[in-house]
Amino acid sequence: MLNSISIPDPQRRARIWALALPIIGGMTSQNILNLVDTWMVGALGAAALAGVGLSSFVNFMAVAVITGMSSAVQATASRRFGEEKFDETAIPLNGGLILSLCLGVPIAAILIFAAPHLYPLLNSDPAVAAEGVPYLQWRLAAICFIGMNFSFRGYWSAINMAKLYLFTLVWMHGVNIALSYVLIFGKFGFPEMGSAGAGLGTSISIVIGTATYFFLGMRHAGGAGFLKKLPSADQLKRLLKLGLPNSVQQLLFAGGFTALFWIIGQVGTRELATANVLVNLTLLTVLPSIGFGLAAASLSGQALGRKDVDAAAAWPWDVFKVSLPIFALIGIPMLICPRLMLDVFLRDDYLVELGVVPLRLIGAVIFVDGLGLILMNSLLGAGASGQVMRVATLMQWGLFLPIAYVLGPVMGFGLTAIWIAMMSYRGIQALIFVYKWKSRSWADIEV
Repeated sequence: MLNSISIPDPQRRARIWALALPIIGGMTSQNILNLVDTWMVGALGAAALAGVGLSSFVNFMAVAVITGMSSAVQATASRRFGEEKFDETAIPLNGGLILSLCLGVPIAAILIFAAPHLYPLLNSDPAVAAEGVPYLQWRLAAICFIGMNFSFRGYWSAINMAKLYLFTLVWMHGVNIALSYVLIFGKFGFPEMGSAGAGLGTSISIVIGTATYFFLGMRHAGGAGFLKKLPSADQLKRLLKLGLPNSVQQLLFAGGFTALFWIIGQVGTRELATANVLVNLTLLTVLPSIGFGLAAASLSGQALGRKDVDAAAAWPWDVFKVSLPIFALIGIPMLICPRLMLDVFLRDDYLVELGVVPLRLIGAVIFVDGLGLILMNSLLGAGASGQVMRVATLMQWGLFLPIAYVLGPVMGFGLTAIWIAMMSYRGIQALIFVYKWKSRSWADIEV
């Protein structure tokens, strides 16, 4: 599967780490922010915590429609970079910014208006709705800026400047924590807004992050056409063709997790509580996989721009080899001391025991799932977003979720059976991506 057991040379390892580490660091910063936000909102009570949690998920589904443009920007910009058309690399970024604005503003306006009417369908508790609706409306106001920020992430990754993404994200998250604290609790003369303050603080920080990206763009991408060369109608259509499948996939993936939690809720409340912790721990495996995957996407895309298909085909395998120690560092503790990890989040011995086998399964398949995510992002970087969407959607909605429902609520086999099905589907999906990458059907895609 790895083509060769040889370790990539130091120069190739350095290129991989230079791209992957800032992305992983930025995502880690996001997780820290989420924990801090949860801690602050938790002081407001259970209704606020539930409302903010539900609203965050709804917001994630809403922004999925435009965050998929990031992969289109990255695929196109990395191709131009590899072709040494350096004065054109920012044209896809300009297109991503335009599409984020054109798509994000109407989506935000519609959902902000609809939020009070739709929220009761998600949760019937008036107290939860009272906390969740204003938080959600403030978050929705920043949709187009989130899309722009993701477009910048794709661009910086494509041109080997991912460190600018890390710098901006850490700065933005620091501002977010400070603003949320002030607005939630009414410090320094500001009004005490409660959960709505958390939403407003986050949205203001996102706008500040976007402004920072524009400043960095003018400083580092002016010669590449940033805000100077507008994409043609054909180029915008290509960006949409590349980005929309990924957006649809992200939306359906988020919806699939909603369905999964509903299925587990039919099994039992204790199973649902344990599953929530397991999913959060699973993020530990996903963060480095995505970081390394985005690195592989840029490196393969640049090689395709140079018309070097063999080099493009080799990069994901080298990226995977470099990532193995990280996956081992995360996976081994899940295998040998799952109870110790679960005890941090679950105070009930019964809940801990429910999670032991599923957590070990996560640790056992981390290498295969990591390879699948690296190759999935590589396919996106090569422009094969339609293939990725079809595989991911069919595997999640056509295979896993129906089997999970039968194993759980229908046959009563419990949480462990559902997690076995999940890890099996992730493994099969990874093997499909291996096949698709080795077939090189992506090599002739024009970007």
